[in-house]
Amino acid sequence: MDSLLPLFATAPKGVASLLMDELATLGATDLKEQPAGVIFRGSLETAYRACLWSRCASRILLQLSRFPAATPEQLYEGIQRIDWSAHLASQGSLAVDFNTSPRSSITHSHYGALKVKDAIVDQFRERTGERPSVDTRHPDLRINVHLHRDEASVSLDLSGDSLHRRGYRQQSVEAPLKENLAAAILIRAGWPEMAQRGGTLLDPMSGSGTLPIEAALMAGNVAPGLQHARFGFSGWKKHDPVLWEQLLKEARQRREQGAGRVSRIIGYDTDRSAVRAAIANVEATGLHGVIHIERRDLATLQPPEAAKPGLVIVNPPYGERLGEVEALAGLYADLADRLKQGFVGWQAAVFTGNPDLTRRMGLRARKQYAFYNGAIPCKLLRFELQQEWFIERPVISGGMVMPRPAAVEQLSEGAQMFANRLRKNLRELGRWARREGITCYRIYDADMPEYALAIDLYGGEELSVHVQEYQAPKSIDSNKAQTRLYEALAALPELLDVPMQRIHFKVRSRQKGKAQYERQAEEKNFLEVAEGGCKFLVNLTDYLDTGLFLDHRLTRALIAELAPGRRMLNLFAYTGSATVYAAKGGARATTTVDMSRTYLDWARRNMALNGFSGDNHTFIQADCLDWLEQQAETVWHRYGLIFLDPPTFSTSKRMEKTFDIQRDHVQLIRNTARLLTPDGILIFSNNFRRFKMDRAALEGLNIEEITQATLPKDFSRNAKIHNCWKITHQTLGKHNLAT
Repeated sequence: MDSLLPLFATAPKGVASLLMDELATLGATDLKEQPAGVIFRGSLETAYRACLWSRCASRILLQLSRFPAATPEQLYEGIQRIDWSAHLASQGSLAVDFNTSPRSSITHSHYGALKVKDAIVDQFRERTGERPSVDTRHPDLRINVHLHRDEASVSLDLSGDSLHRRGYRQQSVEAPLKENLAAAILIRAGWPEMAQRGGTLLDPMSGSGTLPIEAALMAGNVAPGLQHARFGFSGWKKHDPVLWEQLLKEARQRREQGAGRVSRIIGYDTDRSAVRAAIANVEATGLHGVIHIERRDLATLQPPEAAKPGLVIVNPPYGERLGEVEALAGLYADLADRLKQGFVGWQAAVFTGNPDLTRRMGLRARKQYAFYNGAIPCKLLRFELQQEWFIERPVISGGMVMPRPAAVEQLSEGAQMFANRLRKNLRELGRWARREGITCYRIYDADMPEYALAIDLYGGEELSVHVQEYQAPKSIDSNKAQTRLYEALAALPELLDVPMQRIHFKVRSRQKGKAQYERQAEEKNFLEVAEGGCKFLVNLTDYLDTGLFLDHRLTRALIAELAPGRRMLNLFAYTGSATVYAAKGGARATTTVDMSRTYLDWARRNMALNGFSGDNHTFIQADCLDWLEQQAETVWHRYGLIFLDPPTFSTSKRMEKTFDIQRDHVQLIRNTARLLTPDGILIFSNNFRRFKMDRAALEGLNIEEITQATLPKDFSRNAKIHNCWKITHQTLGKHNLAT
């Protein structure tokens, strides 16, 4: 055997240049970088060192032969020309890894592997009468054949199993980083130099602990192959056990010497199972006491006490589908906030398969490196956490990066027409709102179909804007719709004299049941607003609706007029705004019913904000449909005023079927009317545009539609925003309806 062997080290895509530098320090010569790895020459000791010490390589291959293999016969003959008895005993075992490219005639990898195996086995049988066996898991010899453009390259796999499997991973999480990719990321992030200076490493989303463990192995000068289960050269006939044992002894000594030099290495994660996996892996590495793993939320991220500045490194999720990507915008922004607030003087590195998300961080990358995580193109971005590297972070609302404000005259002709319409509405509705003392109102409601937005103003201590985009039909080009949306949003700061930070955006798609009330975000920022002499808390960020239905402004005023001296019941109460109006109007008692604890608590806060509390104001958490059926049999719970505003569609556990307002409104109204006093009044509302009241099925009730009378001026452009009826028992004459 020549003193210098022809070798090839494979590596993940994007890692070859790092691998070449690494191999040079291990004694390799004649290095040539390839897309899939590095070609080099080296002694047997160099090959062993590469298996033991390479942090970036996937496999170390000893090249045996190259030959044309356009046909199965040529492949068979080329394999037989290699003297396999020099590498494998006849009673030994083998496995064949066969890879072929699309430009080769042999396209089936399994068929190619069989031909290679047959050629080797036949050679042994012809020469010795014995043949080696096949063992795909733990063979004495693993043979690697790569076929490219009908040329076969045959090698022995000295690494055996892939070198990224260090041997310490006891537990895992979904889609973990491969260990050699993690090592490459750390090298590009500058960790080896920082570790030598005693810097701290912190991974706030450490998953199963791969980055912290690889960082500790580097800092402690621990050979990554020390725990590798079994190398491919172990059953090779030319293996030198004495040389190998010397190298292992040296590696163990270097590990002992480096044990005291490892600086602080910390991993956090919010997921309990990930933390358990990381702790198990750290224990298996023998680094207990060196690496600290802890469950901690990103919101609490701060530098460890007395920690020397170093590196914050993170591999955050980056999503694969649009909805996932948009949902992660806030996560990246929160990460940037924590870094800016607590880690000035540190360095940071973010590895992501979606670099667009890092643009939402407000940090200027000092360096960027291209990698691949499997088939996914990724980037590693390095940040200097210094004030001069901080940039103004884009405003994010509804999971979307808001556009930068723009002068109207710079926008397209269509956007300028939108701006003109908005100016006209603002002028006319603004005068009306000031005259009526209204501070929360709608200024635009898809007046131009191309700009299908609903825009509401909320006047609290500072003016805020709530923008909802109606989901465009599939017939509308999505790119054009997105461009129009961005232009409209960009114009709003100038048109409304409001900073982008106080413009809150959401997409309003068709909702069913409780979906319109489901949480959209977790900011928990409440704004106090006034309406009709009452005060309310609204939330413009966390839910699709804000907590105050502006189109019910006149409906609430009617409830206040009807309330004096009456016991009032508010069903499907949401945040209790109708209850507040009733109490303000003089109701002697109120009962507020809703299935959501969150909204009942909100209703309590609204009542308390207006000074209403005590036993005469009751809050009940219940499914309103079930509650009505239970209450209809009691005679002592009677109400002089009921507000009934059910959803268009929902599911009732008691009914064990869906609730549909058109199909089920008769039974709902009858159950509710049973709770009215003889002179009681039921205000029934819903927002199903095609709703038809079945008057014939509601015999015994006086039903008066009051929809037009309850439509505020700012919603007059949308006559079907809601439907509304005043319902009483027919024994009550029309002349008494207003009492």
